Amino acid sequence: MTYHGRVSGGQILLEEPLELAEGVAVRVEVESLELDEGIESLLSIPDLAVETGIPDLAENIDHYLYGHPKEKLG
Repeated sequence: MTYHGRVSGGQILLEEPLELAEGVAVRVEVESLELDEGIESLLSIPDLAVETGIPDLAENIDHYLYGHPKEKLG
């Protein structure tokens, strides 16, 4: 059976009362995890981008990271 609830003060509060025997094993599955505002900003690529001054960085990323030969462009 599936029961629904919310976390409040570090405890799981079910929407409906549930009587279970002491010691019964249960499994809790998180349905959604809302990210706080600070974490969401870390996931924003434009906020993380910096100007490198390397005009062909996107085309030759392997060259700059690993020393591979540069790709010849069009």
